[in-house]
Parts: sequence; C-alpha cells; structure tokens
Amino acid sequence: GGDEYFVSFLPKVKIKTVVDDAQVERAVEAIQKAAHTGKIGDGKIFVTAVDQVVRIRTGESGEQAI
Repeated sequence: GGDEYFVSFLPKVKIKTVVDDAQVERAVEAIQKAAHTGKIGDGKIFVTAVDQVVRIRTGESGEQAI
C-alpha cells in the first residue's frame, strides 16, 4: 500500500532588484532581516551578475542606467 500525504503550498512572492556591486552585501542582509521568520517558506536569495544594462529612453548604459 501507499501512504497519503497532504501538501500545503505557501503563497510565493518574487522580488527582483538590481544594485551596484558595492551594495550587494547590504542588500542581501536587508532582505534576510526583513524576510526571516524562522519558518519554512522564508525563501531564498539568488545573487547573479548582470552583464549589461541599457536605459532605453536615454541610451545610458552601465552604472548610469541603474
């Protein structure tokens, strides 16, 4: 025989932000502090590099576009 399981899915929120390299550590710490409850579902933080940014309206690129 098989076992029955009840799975309760928690609502999810996805937040994306782009910050200057010098601000990454502070941003991660702030998100951790704000999101931490100590319960399952607190979430995860993924840090990835952004290779290029271009502001369409002005044509600015790089840090000026952030």
